[in-house]
Parts: sequence; C-alpha cells; structure tokens
Amino acid sequence: MRLLLVEDDDHVAAALSAILARHGFRVTHARNGEEALQALLPAGAPPYGVILLDLGLPDQDGYEVCGKIRKRTATPVIMVTARADVRSRIHGLNMGADDYVVKPYDTGELLARIHAVARRTGASEEAAATGTGTPALVRLGPVSIELPTRRVSVDGADVPLTRKEFDLLALLAQRPGVVFRREQIISEVWRTSWEGTGRTLEVHVASLRSKLRMPALIETVRGVGYRLVTPAAP
Repeated sequence: MRLLLVEDDDHVAAALSAILARHGFRVTHARNGEEALQALLPAGAPPYGVILLDLGLPDQDGYEVCGKIRKRTATPVIMVTARADVRSRIHGLNMGADDYVVKPYDTGELLARIHAVARRTGASEEAAATGTGTPALVRLGPVSIELPTRRVSVDGADVPLTRKEFDLLALLAQRPGVVFRREQIISEVWRTSWEGTGRTLEVHVASLRSKLRMPALIETVRGVGYRLVTPAAP
C-alpha cells in the first residue's frame, strides 16, 4: 500500500518510514502542506491508501491542509499530533479526518488504525461500484468462504474455524496470489505488532491447512509472509 506521510521533522519521519516499510508500506514523505498537496497531483500514479498528517506544519495549518486534501481526494486521512484535547479532535474530524492519533502513540495501534481506515474505504468503494457491500461469497476451487456469516466449506462440507482462523483466511482471500507480509497479517488479524505473535501466526496457518485438508492452499514465502494459492481447476 502507498502511504503519504506529512511530517516536518525529518528524524521522526525517517524512523516512522522505516517502521512502515518493514510492514509493507511504500512511503512518500512530504515535509509541509504544499509538498503534501503536490504529492497528490501526478496523473497516472497509483493512489495512496492512507495519508498520515501531522498538524504542526511550517507553512500551513494542518487542519487547513486536511480540508484541501479532502477537496481533492477521498483517501483516508489520519491526523497524528500532540494536540490531545477534545476540541482539537472534534475539529480534526469535522475537517474531514478519518481518524485522530495522539503523540506519543503505540506503533501497533497506529498500524491497526491505518489498516482499519484502509479496510473501511475499500469496502465503501466496492459498495459504491457494485451497489452491494462486502462480497457475500469468495470461491477458491472447492473452498467457499461466506464472509457475512463467517462460514467456510470445502466441497460443500462445513469446516468449523476459530474466529482468528477465519479472520486470517478471509484476509488472504482478499487478494489470492498476493503475498501478505507477516507483520501486516499480525497487525490486521491480531491488532498488534508484538513479534512474539509470529509463532501464533504459524500455528494458525498450520491449523488452517489441516482443517481445510489442503496444505498447498496457503503458501509460505520464506522470509516474507504468506499467500493464498488458487487451486487449479480439475
């Protein structure tokens, strides 16, 4: 996912960019409001998934920048600022921000909020394009995943899954063939960045392979993460 980071402090931006890169984000850094607005202009460039906007910018008020961004794009904006009072939060949301994170923040929480607003936006765009909400059914060969009812079946036979097993499978099924980084999976499914969760992820992947009786369905990409392999047609 492409992410626009609007932050005037180069040291803060460098540290945060490094963390985001490790979690699979492609970060563009803008040091002020004008650079942020210019970064939204190039025609034909892939869209940003999320914009992280610091309010303490040297050239323009961050609230004003948010208002200008909102006039140009529906890309979700997360305000990241030290202004913790309720009035500032309300004003930020009224200016078009999708979320508001107060410094200092926990990195795991920030990552979870980024993925949350991205998911909400993706669901809204799909609903607008198709006239429906989240697709009711995802089919991968003999595997059927009913997202609204959280029901999974293989060749018509129900497969009981735990909540996290289903969440993991549903995440991978969003983009079959695309590699999901371990950090991204842990952030989205477990809402944490704690490295100790990695072992839990491995256990859940092994359990899914066993319950679905399709070990090759979830492929391990060594050193990176996992991807769902669409079964070949018989």
